[in-house]
Amino acid sequence: MVSFRKIKKNYNLTTQDEEKVRSLYPIVKDSLNRIVQTLEERIRNTREQHIIEKLDAYPDLSEHHKEWLIKLFTGPYNKDFYWYLIKVGKKHASLKIEPHFVSVSMNTIRSILMDILSEEIEDKIQRTQLKESLNKMLDINLDIITSSYIEEELIQYSTALRIKSFLIRFAESFSSTMNLVLVLALILITLGVAGLFFYDVINIFAKNNISYGIISALGSLLILWILIELMNTEIEHLKGGRFNISVFIGVALVAFIRDLMIMTLKHEKIMVSYYLVAAIFVLGIVYWLVVKTEQRR
Repeated sequence: MVSFRKIKKNYNLTTQDEEKVRSLYPIVKDSLNRIVQTLEERIRNTREQHIIEKLDAYPDLSEHHKEWLIKLFTGPYNKDFYWYLIKVGKKHASLKIEPHFVSVSMNTIRSILMDILSEEIEDKIQRTQLKESLNKMLDINLDIITSSYIEEELIQYSTALRIKSFLIRFAESFSSTMNLVLVLALILITLGVAGLFFYDVINIFAKNNISYGIISALGSLLILWILIELMNTEIEHLKGGRFNISVFIGVALVAFIRDLMIMTLKHEKIMVSYYLVAAIFVLGIVYWLVVKTEQRR
């Protein structure tokens, strides 16, 4: 399967498109039952007996169709949404419902939704833009569901693909577990640094060298700030966002700055201070270049 990020890029689905699709939910919300009912009538009119039998065998199928429509218009369009669509495709494969009928169903839903937009939105330019965004989203949904169906069919007849699929699922589960471990580790480290900061604040008044205590507390505060940023980045990554390597460089940069501030106050090993300044300069350039690259990306 192609990654969800690449699919979005190939279909040129932007965050603006996602917002436009989400903005349609209040308009279509009251028509969900009508859309599902029209879809099932269309399925029965195909007179494909094996499809009609499956429709009758699953009385809760209407609720599943409605659930998909709600997710379509509410999102969020992240990794969870991607895997939801894959499961939908695999379910169709297990029920032996050919991709052809999935495409027919999607065409029916598309026609109904386009009619609703034509009825509810008077502004022609706005309506055209909303239809364009919605069509992208529907095409992406059909693409993922159909691709998942085909892959599931191939897996059933190929031992190599079954092994590959198992390894991928295991690797994804392992990766998700390690991400959770990373978040927990970050929480523990952040709590430790917060404790160090309060310890430094207490030492400001406990020791005679107040300037040293202030600088030390400030350094701990900088590290605490960068750890919070690192945790926020990891949380965004778990939600399906991009992982920014610049945060890691920021951690190293702050650590060197803290060491330089403390060493300057001690007035010891002046040559080491020069090395720290050089390291900070290099890391600063690397940080700036990485941030620029991430912004362009």
